[in-house]
Amino acid sequence: MRQRSLTAVVLAAVLAATTGCTVERHWGGNTNTGGSGKAKVGLVTKTDTNPYFVELRNSARAAAQANGADFSALAGQFDGDNDGQVRAIENLRQQGANTILITPSSSTGVLKAIKDARDAGVLVIALDTATDPPDAVDATFATDNFAAGEQQGAYVKAALKGVPPKLLMVDGTAGSSVDTQRHTGFLKGIGLTDGSPEIKGHTAANGDQSLAQQGMENLLQRSTDINAVYSMNEPMGRGAYAALKARGLTGQIVMGSIDGGCEGVQNVKDGLYAATVMQFPKKMAEQGVLAAVEYAKTGKKPSGFVNTGSAVITDKPLPGIESHDTAWGLQNCWGGTK
Repeated sequence: MRQRSLTAVVLAAVLAATTGCTVERHWGGNTNTGGSGKAKVGLVTKTDTNPYFVELRNSARAAAQANGADFSALAGQFDGDNDGQVRAIENLRQQGANTILITPSSSTGVLKAIKDARDAGVLVIALDTATDPPDAVDATFATDNFAAGEQQGAYVKAALKGVPPKLLMVDGTAGSSVDTQRHTGFLKGIGLTDGSPEIKGHTAANGDQSLAQQGMENLLQRSTDINAVYSMNEPMGRGAYAALKARGLTGQIVMGSIDGGCEGVQNVKDGLYAATVMQFPKKMAEQGVLAAVEYAKTGKKPSGFVNTGSAVITDKPLPGIESHDTAWGLQNCWGGTK
């Protein structure tokens, strides 16, 4: 037993060094298809540092433990590390996963690896981020990101109280379905299109706080005559706020964001941005693991898109915008009672 444990540790270290992915836990064995009885669940997230994906991983691990499933987690080294995710899928197959849950960095870049896994009998479920096409996976458990963006845009529009927007947009990773859906949803909610002259500038920050701050600083060098900011997620919202604060502009800006983490809700409470749209990654992770357990027991697969919901969080409620305050948000951030 001791020799076996040592071998497992060495194997995990080698995989971490050679795959470009982070490693949480490994178990061996050939791939088991549905109906084998034991669920072996592998999770692949975009990164292991973004708090959102940390919550997703922790929730999936807890659900696996509660339901008697084995669990292993891998992640890309950064948002957009498509090659790292492809290697992670391949590694999980080699370890014997019969279900792989994945938040794809690229909606198209992991399709071949996913197809190979499914052809081998592995159930593949997308969490948080849809593939393109959506039926490249068996099912998707995620926020309706277009709707979340639309909620954010509608709130910012209402908060401007009829004043035409002068908007800066802090986008995520170009080509990501989440980025595209939130961006286009926001524009619908605020009543603009990509060609609207009210949009004064864009920056892409790949979900990263520091890149968002730098991008916003660059945009503000061109003009400070703005009154609205779109941020694709809360880390980027914090980065944008830092740049705005350095210029003394926070008092003239209505900024919204999306994520709904406890830190993000606290940001709203503290006035960094006016509102955030909360997602429920705990629900995504739990439903994904339960589907994996069912597949292992019976061979039954889920299918289609399952919307896990979203909610506007703000302490400045507005007519026509359904919302919750930050007290509720701090009790329910990301779907868990705190």
